[in-house]
Amino acid sequence: MSRLIVLISTICQFISILYFKNTAHFSLKKIIPTSKNFQSKFYEKIKMKNTLGSSTKLILLHPYIQKQGSSNRFWALAFVSFLTLAFLLTLIYTRESKITTSIAVASTITSTSTPPSSKAVARALVHYASNSNNTEHMSYTDMKHIADVLQKCSQPCNLLVFGLTHETLLWKALNHNGRTVFIDENRYYAAYIEEKYPEVEAYDVQYTTKLSEMKELIAGVKEQVRNECKPVQNLLFSECKLGLNDLPNQFYEVDWDVILVDGPRGYWPEAPGRMSAIFTASVLARSKKGGNPKTHVLVHDFNQQVDRTTSDEFLCKENLVKSMDTLGHFVLERMDANSFQFCRNHNSTTGSSSS
Repeated sequence: MSRLIVLISTICQFISILYFKNTAHFSLKKIIPTSKNFQSKFYEKIKMKNTLGSSTKLILLHPYIQKQGSSNRFWALAFVSFLTLAFLLTLIYTRESKITTSIAVASTITSTSTPPSSKAVARALVHYASNSNNTEHMSYTDMKHIADVLQKCSQPCNLLVFGLTHETLLWKALNHNGRTVFIDENRYYAAYIEEKYPEVEAYDVQYTTKLSEMKELIAGVKEQVRNECKPVQNLLFSECKLGLNDLPNQFYEVDWDVILVDGPRGYWPEAPGRMSAIFTASVLARSKKGGNPKTHVLVHDFNQQVDRTTSDEFLCKENLVKSMDTLGHFVLERMDANSFQFCRNHNSTTGSSSS
């Protein structure tokens, strides 16, 4: 566009110069007398100078001839300049239209040429991952259920995973056409995974909770449910002890479609536990601004008392769609910003045991 402006400016300056020359000629004609006596005397003087031995020859055209020739040239050049300008405008407009069309077609091809992985490929990946010699891997049943959820997720799917585990590359591969982000408490392991697998997006987080403080932490959320621990909020600005607020800013702007809680690791009293991960997942799901209003939240090791109790408090039993031996599957919907209750049918389960 800037080139077009410069070109138009140059053509306009060129026409202005031609017009100025033509106007200057008319002004000069008014100054020089054009009577017959003056012209005859003028021609005689010139002829005398030429006959005195001067080698200079002067050809003088009649002012009328000069005026007529200059005027014709001016209008001819103006007409040609107008045609050139019109041609260039048409050419540039056509070129930009073609570029815009090409970009739109390329975007359509890109979006339609990378379908989600087929069910056969997903089954194969789950099969080999579940038959690994690693003793800490998920069961085949749990892997398959999570894979099925990802297969049904609308593309591009935003997947958030708490914990870098044996299945990290499996989740990344199953969601190859979407965005997958991993959160882990071990900063060195997160850096190692990113260095070894550059395609993996991982962040480390510092948990400030302890497993032995679960009851006190849940009670603190209930006290601050209308303030710092609201179910709908931007956790980046929250001071709720169970909320994670030290992740990159853009993390809180993403509308997550699937959230898998499989970390942090450890179940001894001083371990951080998964209370913060489950609470953060519940707030992110309820605070979505766009995309699908529903979010699938899957909690691994759902058979553990701490995970089940925290899930009942913040993910809520009415949102539980499937429960297996070690996996709980919840579907949460976006909530109004003025909501101050996590569960509709809330019954305290803090002291409940695993069932």
